[in-house]
Amino acid sequence: LSPAGAQTTQLLVNPPWMPAVLWDQVTLTCQGSGTARDTIWYKDGQRWGLNSRDHFTVTESGTYTCERPGSGLSPPVTVLNDQLVLQVPARTLLEGDTVTLRCRV
Repeated sequence: LSPAGAQTTQLLVNPPWMPAVLWDQVTLTCQGSGTARDTIWYKDGQRWGLNSRDHFTVTESGTYTCERPGSGLSPPVTVLNDQLVLQVPARTLLEGDTVTLRCRV
């Protein structure tokens, strides 16, 4: 948990559906304190070569996180290469929310 009011690093997914699938041409955007040049990317837990960019289009399946100084490491986003997925909106869902699910083939 972060202290009240503290900014945390977020990893935004576009299109905004989870799980993300490679064939959707997913763009990941890292948001947090600092600038794009301060961004450090990780793929499958290993530092990855797209540093100094705040967004990119995913070309490989895997689990991605990003880090910004002062706001830390983002929650992970997994991008799959599955043929059949059931997707939910990539946003916080609360009990009682109406949710649209997508079955993708």
